[in-house]
Amino acid sequence: MTRTILTAEFQHESNTFSRIGATLDSFRQRYWFTGDAAIQARGDANTPLAGFLDVARREGWQVVHPISTGATPSGPVTREAYETIAGLIVDAVRAERDRLDGILLGLHGAMVAEHLEDGEGELLGRIRAVVGPDLPIGLTLDPHANVTAAMVRQAQIIVAYKTYPHVDMRERAVQAAEILRRTMAGEIAPVTLREAPPMLEEVTGGRTDIGPMVARIAAAIAYEQEPDVFAVSVDGGFGNADIAETGPTVLVTCQGDLARHRAFAHGLARDMWDRRHESPNVFLTVEAAAAEARAFDAASGPLVIADYADNPGGGAYGDSTTLLAALLAAGVEDAALGGLVDPEAVAELARHPVGSRVRVALGGKSDPRIGGGPLVLEGELRHLSDGRYVGEGLMIGGLEGSFGPTAVLRVGGLDVLVIANAAQMLDLGQFRAFGIVPEDKRVLAVKSMQHFRAAFEPIAGRVIVCDGGALCSPDLTKLPYSRVRRPIFPLDAATAWPA
Repeated sequence: MTRTILTAEFQHESNTFSRIGATLDSFRQRYWFTGDAAIQARGDANTPLAGFLDVARREGWQVVHPISTGATPSGPVTREAYETIAGLIVDAVRAERDRLDGILLGLHGAMVAEHLEDGEGELLGRIRAVVGPDLPIGLTLDPHANVTAAMVRQAQIIVAYKTYPHVDMRERAVQAAEILRRTMAGEIAPVTLREAPPMLEEVTGGRTDIGPMVARIAAAIAYEQEPDVFAVSVDGGFGNADIAETGPTVLVTCQGDLARHRAFAHGLARDMWDRRHESPNVFLTVEAAAAEARAFDAASGPLVIADYADNPGGGAYGDSTTLLAALLAAGVEDAALGGLVDPEAVAELARHPVGSRVRVALGGKSDPRIGGGPLVLEGELRHLSDGRYVGEGLMIGGLEGSFGPTAVLRVGGLDVLVIANAAQMLDLGQFRAFGIVPEDKRVLAVKSMQHFRAAFEPIAGRVIVCDGGALCSPDLTKLPYSRVRRPIFPLDAATAWPA
């Protein structure tokens, strides 16, 4: 019997404190593929779609794929963008309803739209209204998902990535598709259970290379070997979303002894709560990071500085100038910083020939109160480009991307990669495509939190992180929450769990 499944990818992580929303153009700028074009572009890389297709090809399934799209994290998705993309998916479900055996969706799990808090829960509710309560739906999620009760109620199968950096997206999608296969065959009847401690996010931000998440992921994998357990997802949450159900979760996709499975989930969630003060991250000031950069001996590889608070991958603007100013003030040589988001500066630089001396106001234009205002700098224009690059590393190897119009300005001994489209640095190819050889630099400053580690740690002599006070500062108590459930840690000192 040939089965028919519908697959789609619709991904956005919404930082509700950002002034810049995700428009239709935001999704089209990053990636937007429909039908066979999506399969060709994303079907053999580290993507959810690739994992779904691995199982579909093996099983001979017919695949209906309306769209793959995602936008760089930012403020909420506009009503137009959400309704357009959700409409494409729901319309495809409606058109194929009578022959569908299952659905697989590659989502993020922390999408907020202008007109609704729970983007994924709403999408799933609309799909359920078309297909009814019984058709199996499987999801892959980013472990920074804020998994809501509606999401768990509407999807029987939920599998989150187990790595951060997310090098296992394809692998987890294979896992979700295999659970769907068994469900469609009538071998199993899974449900997903959810535990949600009253926290804005897990203390490490979900790091899986060091810290308490390492043991939790190991326990999750071990429990997946138990009878009637199909997936265990440990989600760190995304604390920059001001919605009622923000926070970390533990999910168990299972059947059978639900009380036992729920007790296991509660135990992992309780460990998150009990260890909520145990962060392995040491956040330097930008001045301390610059001082270390000036003195650093790069004999074993460059010093990599993560501008943690200005990570576009968490919805920050990517144009904070505090670290750049500190590096210049310290006279750091043989260094590169990327990617500083400033489409106005790129347009100005593009008016000049490569090799010329240019004076330009750089960065700090989105909200000068956060992460510093513009710096007026003079330097040598080293490179101009349309911004296209191809990933090399474990996360985005083989995938094409674009920063939009891009320039490299050398100021003193520092090459500044200036980009038009916000995107975090997570691959060496994002420097190399613009004439900057990462391995040859003494210092590399990247606007990223954690994803950069997959590609940059192997070449680094040392890695440090700094907090320059931008929108993704790790100190969440500075943000003006109004919609999260209360009491909640760390906003409320008296928070207790169980209440």
